[in-house]
Formats: sequence, C-alpha cells, structure tokens
Amino acid sequence: IPVIAYDRLLTDTDAVDYYTTFDNYGVGKIQGQYIIDKFDLSNDAVTGPFTIEFTAGSPDDNNAGLFFNGAFDLLKPYLDSGKLVCKSGQTTFEAVATPAWKSETSQARMDNILSAYYPDALTGGTKLDICLCSNDSTALGVTNSLVAAGFTKDNIPVITGQDCDIANTKNMIAGLQAMSVFKDTRTLASQTVTMVSDILNGKTPETNTTYNNKVKDVPSFNCTPVFADASNYQTILIDSGYYTADQLK
Repeated sequence: IPVIAYDRLLTDTDAVDYYTTFDNYGVGKIQGQYIIDKFDLSNDAVTGPFTIEFTAGSPDDNNAGLFFNGAFDLLKPYLDSGKLVCKSGQTTFEAVATPAWKSETSQARMDNILSAYYPDALTGGTKLDICLCSNDSTALGVTNSLVAAGFTKDNIPVITGQDCDIANTKNMIAGLQAMSVFKDTRTLASQTVTMVSDILNGKTPETNTTYNNKVKDVPSFNCTPVFADASNYQTILIDSGYYTADQLK
C-alpha cells in the first residue's frame, strides 16, 4: 500500500513512498529575505547595528528546523559581521524552539527577553528592531508580550510569521505584525489528490524534490508558499475565498 506523508514528513521509517508539502526551507528564506530587504542589510552603506531575537517552532516538528534554518542561513552573515545583533545570544534552534508551537510559551519567553536585555527599550535604551518568528502562533505570543510591555504599531519591532492565521492577519492590518507566509492548504490538498490519482491510475506521481527521512530519500512535491502583508491580504486571502471579509474585521 503506497503511503503519502502529508505536510509532515514521516521520519525514521522506510514505510513512506511520497511526501507532499510546501518548501519549508523556502518559507524561512522568505522571512529572512524580508528582513534583509526591510533593513537594506545588503547595502554596504548601511551599518546598523539592528537588534534581532529569534523564536522558532516545536523541536518535535520536522518542519520547524527547516523554517528556522531557511531564515537563519540568510541572516547569519549579517550576525557574523555585526550588522545584526542578538542581545540574548540565543541563536541556535535548540535555544529558541517553542514546544508545541504554543503562543503562551513564546509570550513568556519574550517577556523574559524584554526584561533581561531590553528593559529600557521604550525609554531611549537599547531598541529591539526585529523579532524573527517562524510561524503565527509564536508570533502572536511575541506580539502579545510586546503590546503588554507598552509597544504600539508606531514602535513595535518588525515581526515575521507564517500561516496567515486570522488573529495574525488582523495584527498585520493593525500594523502590529509585519508579514506572514501564506501556505494555502487548498493547494497542498489539490496536489495530494493529484498524487493519489496518479497512483490509482498506475502512473508515477510528479515530484520536484526529495527529503531524507533518516532512512531513505523520499520523492516529494514542494508547493510554493506566498508572501503576505497588509498590502496584499485582500487579494490572496479574501478575494481567493480563503477567508471572508467579516472574519478579518
């Protein structure tokens, strides 16, 4: 019986034949590139330094490391050069991971980071410029922490996310979250149906990459994630029928 892993790769087993997902490393790259472009980091004339803190996903989720690495790999040269500075020093996946992707956990961690490293950020002290969050549930916790500390849309750090959750899309509209990466579940479902149909008709399913699950290289299909922010949410989320306008009020 052919087995298709859907969205999450089945690891440590040879009992998986195909995998449908999004380009999860690419998701992180979109977030990292957004930061590079937003702060013009590739411009030699821009010296910074800009402060950044990282919040990653659950350590038991195979995708979480891909998201983090995609962003971190792009930003590491700027950390190495000093153009970006992480005051907490927490720059490894293990140090910044958020078990179960819980908003409450990311909020509590950001509370601690603010009090320890940015206690006077709102009164002329060390400013926090960037919060690189791997997804929206962790971004929501970080945002809640910052808002509770007194940050507003006028001085809140640039916050990244992923999934375009309703609460986070509302935050983007309100100017509290800078961007999110949209992974349309309809696209993933459609690609999986196509793969199943091919198998049932005796065809070899189309794939465009492979992922190693620690036992084998699994033939896979990467769907393409989409950049979203306050300027285009109407088109990709409402006009496409993913949400209604009322849901985002």
